[in-house]
Amino acid sequence: MVSSFYYTAGDLRRLEVQAAQIRRDIVTMIHAAKEGHPGGSLSAVEIITALYFSVMNIDPQRPQWADRDRFILSKGHACVALYAALARRGYFDPALLSSLRRYHSILQGHPDMNKTPGVDMSAGSLGNGLSAGVGMALSGRLRRRNYMTYVMLGDGELQEGIVWEAAMAASHHQLKNLVAIVDCNGVQINGWTNDVMTVEPLAEKWRSFGWRVIEANGHDMRQVLDALHTARTMCHPTAMLMRTVKGKGVSFMEDDAGWHGRPPDDEEMVRAIADIETGGAV
Repeated sequence: MVSSFYYTAGDLRRLEVQAAQIRRDIVTMIHAAKEGHPGGSLSAVEIITALYFSVMNIDPQRPQWADRDRFILSKGHACVALYAALARRGYFDPALLSSLRRYHSILQGHPDMNKTPGVDMSAGSLGNGLSAGVGMALSGRLRRRNYMTYVMLGDGELQEGIVWEAAMAASHHQLKNLVAIVDCNGVQINGWTNDVMTVEPLAEKWRSFGWRVIEANGHDMRQVLDALHTARTMCHPTAMLMRTVKGKGVSFMEDDAGWHGRPPDDEEMVRAIADIETGGAV
């Protein structure tokens, strides 16, 4: 059961404005780089915004602070959403966002913990993030650190067997400081997830592995916040199944596998920004 928490209208408005800014950053960065993954980046925006601007205990001035909450973007191809959030949160100058994928840039095509301030785990090979998260959460408990570990996965990524090995280990070790956030946008690189290899019924699967399950609309900021805050109170590892739309906020990208890994051209870039500014909080 998801608990309800109190947020002022100003709190929600501030986060929605920030989410709209991150969406603008995403399409601008990918357009400038002429490569990237807009679809899965746009679907994750509200979740990443809520984490970095409201929920997680972090300090951008001390990115290696031992007691910080950890975030692993296991669906590492969506890194532009993470980079935009890190820049807007103060980990590095937002002017660097325009250097995405350039030679010697700190912002490469997948997260690199050795290059980018604020990145807790390198990613790219799908399925590995939850295993790393189990290790971080277990390490925190053994060292008596009071931090949470959040791992964001794509629903298509759950087709990888290593995810379920990690889920089994987390339950066995009763890692209540571990939260798996599944971006359930229903689309992967070559089509609808249910057509490629269905992963449903997800809630029943996670529960069968001993996890507590929260389901919510991943684009409703109030629901996202309630889910994240509820997960912090659980006595077991928690799986958040966030129902989202691939390409959310840009009408011609929504629910289209073709936008998994294609940059917008000049005309599409103008249309995308117009969509975001018309439909988002600006």
